[in-house]
Formats: sequence, C-alpha cells, structure tokens
Amino acid sequence: MKLIYEKEYDGNPESLPGREHMPGAVKFKEFESSKSMAIFANVMAFVIIILLIVVSILRFGLEFRFSIIGCILALVILFPHEILHAICFKGEVHLYTNWKQGMLFVVGTEDMSKARFVFMSLLPNLVFGFLPYLIYLMTGQAILGTLGTLAIGMGAGDYYNVFNALTQVPRGARTYLHQFNSYWYMPEEVHNDR
Repeated sequence: MKLIYEKEYDGNPESLPGREHMPGAVKFKEFESSKSMAIFANVMAFVIIILLIVVSILRFGLEFRFSIIGCILALVILFPHEILHAICFKGEVHLYTNWKQGMLFVVGTEDMSKARFVFMSLLPNLVFGFLPYLIYLMTGQAILGTLGTLAIGMGAGDYYNVFNALTQVPRGARTYLHQFNSYWYMPEEVHNDR
C-alpha cells in the first residue's frame, strides 16, 4: 500500500482518483455528492452517539460520565482511522480531508471482494469504536466509553458503505472505487483475495 496525502478535497468528484470501468460495472445506489453524504453521515453519527449514551445510562445509571480525555482521543484518531482503511488496500491510496463537511476519507481504485470491502469499511470502527466501547461496558472506564461512543458514531459513513455492499453487491462480485462512488462487477473468473 502506498498512501498519498492529498490534503483538502475541493468538492469536485472528478478531482478524485478514478479508473477505467470494468465491463458491466454497476454503480452503487448511493449519494452523488459529498455534501449529501456529509449531511447523512453527520445526522446518523448524532443518532448513533445518542443511542450509545442511552445504553451507557441504562448500564451505569447515575455513574455514567463523559471524559474530556476520551473526546480528545476521538479527535486524535481521525487520521489513524483513515490509515486503517488505507492498509486494507494493496495499491495506491489517496487520503483527503473535507473539514467544511466534517469528513476525512480515502480513495483507492483497486478491485476487492465484497468481503474485503466490508472489512476495509469496518476495521477502524472495530478497533477504535466497538472494542473500546465493549471494554467500557465491562469495566466502566469513562475514557474508553467516550472514545468508543464517539468513534462508533464517526463511522456512520462506513456503515452506509457496508449496508450498500451487503444489499447491492451479488455474491462473487468485485468492487472498486472510482472518484466519489463505489462500483461492482461480475468477473469472468472469480478471484480469491489472499
């Protein structure tokens, strides 16, 4: 994997890395613009965070508390979150920031199986979100609870990608990213990811 930091995304999808489309490629039914995606992801993040706070209150009652250190850690992991996405690629990956819309994202154009696409989308959320949150539910450690809550919420756009892959991509299909959108196609021979 070769990571290229592109800095601020200019809002033009044609400025993002693209590739020649595979025969029979089908574009995911997904948001067409980063603005629409950002609005959806930010609203979903808010809903997820509120739900996790409710779970915390149900679990710990009046003992529930938020941690400033956990909030700071959630900000610190923004770039490592994207790097965990990036390491799931074998080739060139471009990292973008879009601070105006509250997003960071990576784009790599290589083919991958549906399973690898789902894993790539979920990996940072598992490491920085669900794992700390589960440990928090067992131990009551507020730093981990805050980090996990915020990191799980910050993965809203990733869950959207997973939902699209699981509901739209047929078994045996390959996926790839082209500019702002995801595509799938059926290869003549199904290749195994190793």
